[in-house]
Amino acid sequence: MSTSSFNIPKTNKVVLIRENGGPEVIRYEEDYPIPALNDDEILINNKYAGINFIEAYFRNGLYPCEKPYVLGREASGIVSAAGKNVSGFSVGDKVAYLSPGTFAEFTKINPNINKIIKLPIDSTDQQLKLYGSSLVQGLTTLTFVNEAYNVQPNDYILVHAAAGGCGLLFTQLITNLKHANIIATASTQEKLDLVKSYGAKYLINSSTENIAEKVLEITNGKGVQAVFDGIGKDTFEISLASLARKGTFVSFGNASGAVPPLVINRLSAKNVKILRPTVFGYITDKSEWDLYSSQLIDLIKTNQLKFNITKVYPLKNYRQAAEDLEGRRTTGKLTLKI
Repeated sequence: MSTSSFNIPKTNKVVLIRENGGPEVIRYEEDYPIPALNDDEILINNKYAGINFIEAYFRNGLYPCEKPYVLGREASGIVSAAGKNVSGFSVGDKVAYLSPGTFAEFTKINPNINKIIKLPIDSTDQQLKLYGSSLVQGLTTLTFVNEAYNVQPNDYILVHAAAGGCGLLFTQLITNLKHANIIATASTQEKLDLVKSYGAKYLINSSTENIAEKVLEITNGKGVQAVFDGIGKDTFEISLASLARKGTFVSFGNASGAVPPLVINRLSAKNVKILRPTVFGYITDKSEWDLYSSQLIDLIKTNQLKFNITKVYPLKNYRQAAEDLEGRRTTGKLTLKI
């Protein structure tokens, strides 16, 4: 049985899919049921929910999911109800968290299972927007530069789509925190100028220049120690060709489509390593979550990591946001105001 001091409506405004397809299958519904709580769960009234490319993979069927499927991976909000067994969280608490189903007015989670941070009670709307939009990409980039490939000082690191949400974070972490050299790609001069303002020294226009050739030119023919590639199919061969001997290929996205099957013997020529990590594999244990979430919050608080939230869309306009993101018409981070 749950308790609440808030007036919870009977229906929930959500963004969901009932079938696979393009942006046209995205639906905004205002009469979706409010999720019922058990004794171990809390109900969160979401205020902001970050937009991530992974939603496209569930929508187009690359990642399977049951239908109907409420989209979303991260959010911030206020606890509206709590089960009787819940400890550590109370009605009125402000929180930021990771969970499926955050493109909704109300989401339920189990704080013993889901990843959640209690925010200061005096957190402003601006802070709720920031923390509700930063967890997925912030934790992805932070764990990847430490664990997928532990970037070393003076390394050369190739980052594709560097003007995007993850790209700008990689740029800052690699340049300022790891003291390494980032080689950033982007599709327009405007995007390259943005990446440069975030600290990138080496810039490649992916629309007009041969990326692999430029990488070898910049590195005196050696190649890069690691590639962080969220593009997928279109950049796979480029990334492989850009690696140095004993380099590491971190493939973490499918923006252009899934990477084709790889003949593993191809890795032998330069003794390279390849992996396909997800952030959740690095924050599974409580100790891992506590370590990286606290590091992320500290980097944000001390202004060592700046999140460029370039546009905020109303929940009902998520389809437009998806079309903008997938059409490569955006830079930085997009978010929804619930």
